[in-house]
Amino acid sequence: MNISVVIPLLNEDASLTELHQWIVKVMQHNKLSYEVIFIDDGSTDNSWNVICKLSSEDRYVKGIRFLRNFGKSQALHAGFAKAQGDVVITMDADLQDSPDEIPELYEMIKSGGFDLVSGWKKKRYDAIISKNLPSKLFNWAARKTSGVQLNDFNCGLKSYKKAVVKTIDVNGEMHRYIPVLAKNAGFSSIGEKVVKHQARKYGETKFGMDRFVHGFLDLITIWFLSRFAKRPMHLFGALGVLMFMIGFGFAFYLGLDKLFINTSGRLITQRPQFYIALATMVIGTQFFVAGFLGELILRQKTDKKRYLIQNELNF
Repeated sequence: MNISVVIPLLNEDASLTELHQWIVKVMQHNKLSYEVIFIDDGSTDNSWNVICKLSSEDRYVKGIRFLRNFGKSQALHAGFAKAQGDVVITMDADLQDSPDEIPELYEMIKSGGFDLVSGWKKKRYDAIISKNLPSKLFNWAARKTSGVQLNDFNCGLKSYKKAVVKTIDVNGEMHRYIPVLAKNAGFSSIGEKVVKHQARKYGETKFGMDRFVHGFLDLITIWFLSRFAKRPMHLFGALGVLMFMIGFGFAFYLGLDKLFINTSGRLITQRPQFYIALATMVIGTQFFVAGFLGELILRQKTDKKRYLIQNELNF
């Protein structure tokens, strides 16, 4: 099979039929074998009924239905686990991603030597203040922090080698950082393609300022995980040593001063340096403990399900 199209969705019943017809038209025109995997992430509208209808009419349409809303990352994880195509394409279900981009994204993986190609919506039809400017700031911070030079981390339209989606572990809200996860896993050939962005035709955007804030928090998380996930003691131990040495330095100075220099001066407990020494040594010890606990947790980590599937179609 040439292509698996993985489409996570939440309350997008109005656009699914049109999106499916568009994908089929593109695939047939380019003579590509394919499957379309819709992942219903706990929709409360008629989305699952539409997916059932499409799957009954087209055996290449497959569906996964979550028991409730678990998030886009979990939906992608479920879709990646089922995908069988040599190249996996992800896209949103709101018709803002154009299926016409699929053939070129496919060729960039098959013939261009890329492990992953990310779409770049260079010209956007979103609100400038509430979405475009925050997105630009977010992408700048992501480039500086991760070292992956992409202009649009948030674009849902991406293509992957099958090996990439079978290797990386997408969890939490890390779907924004799949290129970073791929790079950390050893897939360094990451490309970018300018893609067409279309104005939303149906429904309302799921983007809000809370997702913008969460994105920056996730960026800090992935920075930590990419560098210290396998060795938390390297970070916490280094911070612990630094804080403890600062505290020890103050304590040593206070001891010398009281014993040999200013023996009749104030009590040590009346001097601010004493509390600085005490606080930094306590904090240093806590960092050490955090590092040891991190190492212990890492060694006892067990995998557990992050989502519950209610129904599957055509698998």
